[in-house]
Amino acid sequence: MWRVMETPLNCAEEQQPPPAFPASWSTVTPQESPADRNDKGNAVGFVLVHAGAGYHSESKAKEYKHVCKRACQRAVDRLKAGALAVDAVTAALVELEDSPFTNAGMGSNLNLSGEIECDASIMDGKSLRYGAVGAVSGINNPVLVANRLLSEAQKGKLSAGRIPPCFLVGRGAHDWAVNHGIPPCPSEKMATKFSLSAYKRNKHKMELAEKVDTGFNHHSKKRRQASETENGSGLLDTVGAIVVDREGNVAAAVSSGGLAMKHPGRVGQAAHHGCGCWAENTSTLNPYSTAVSTSGCGEHLIRTMLARECSSAMQCEDAHQALLEAMQNKFISSPFLASEDCVLGGVIVLRCCRCSDAQPSPDIQAILVEFLWSHTTESMCVGYMSAQDGKAKVSEVGERMER
Repeated sequence: MWRVMETPLNCAEEQQPPPAFPASWSTVTPQESPADRNDKGNAVGFVLVHAGAGYHSESKAKEYKHVCKRACQRAVDRLKAGALAVDAVTAALVELEDSPFTNAGMGSNLNLSGEIECDASIMDGKSLRYGAVGAVSGINNPVLVANRLLSEAQKGKLSAGRIPPCFLVGRGAHDWAVNHGIPPCPSEKMATKFSLSAYKRNKHKMELAEKVDTGFNHHSKKRRQASETENGSGLLDTVGAIVVDREGNVAAAVSSGGLAMKHPGRVGQAAHHGCGCWAENTSTLNPYSTAVSTSGCGEHLIRTMLARECSSAMQCEDAHQALLEAMQNKFISSPFLASEDCVLGGVIVLRCCRCSDAQPSPDIQAILVEFLWSHTTESMCVGYMSAQDGKAKVSEVGERMER
């Protein structure tokens, strides 16, 4: 038996002081998922994915929704085949990375040198192990490298008692991946017409900005901000997924091409422990298993360690209120971001626990799953699906949390 509770938290990022908490949110009451029906067998599991919190072109809304649905389906297919949460969340991320419309893997933002450098990480809630890569070039699916780092670390120490790595960057990450059977992909093949044209526009815009001092010109600043959105440099669409499997294990993953025109070697939140994703199974100290994946401005998410903060908050009884308070106190009004004019970020969160009003059996998992999302950006595209669903559902939210 599975029960699913959906709570999207719609947010806004206006700079004036807000009321205590925004009232613009909707709740779907808990629903019984027909896991105990004979035609469904023992298929159990749930996946929640996002195509990023940032600015999403309305002309590409259909593509973002389609890729979220495909990512959900990929994960559910793995869950139905008996895979654990880590394998299922990796499958979802590969689908998101392979899309030319997302800022991860294929079609990622180009840096100042016109190259693609990707970040990715994954965390297993059962073992609490984590694997990550940062600023890696020439790998089409960086999440596969992160996942391989995680699995290799579980094998124990290397020769001569060396500790296996969990986080590799740059050329070292690329070479390690190739040595472990992950195929390379020339960076020029990872760039798309869209990412190349965005790079040319952004480069031209930077050259113009360097010619004139607009630091004290308010109207010019407004025009630059509008231009950033129109030209695509405002894209912050890191992708991510969180999964719970039939055993109640949770896993989370995140992948990103980083900010447009970033400095070469820059590593965003997608690779940092506790910043890009977090997953932790229930324990004697934690009544709920939790999983989180973030998106937005990496520097903001790193300085606040938002993924871990949201996971900790989910141990409170009221998940909805807990996430609102975490976003407000630990992110939007965080003292670590006090100097920032605009705080950009979004999260997807799930938590689960065993149901007390149902008797588990070998074929029926009595698990309650609650999932939520929140963001301060223009939009955030989210998809979700359980192993009993015939197809994934997608929701693109445009309202945001106020500062």
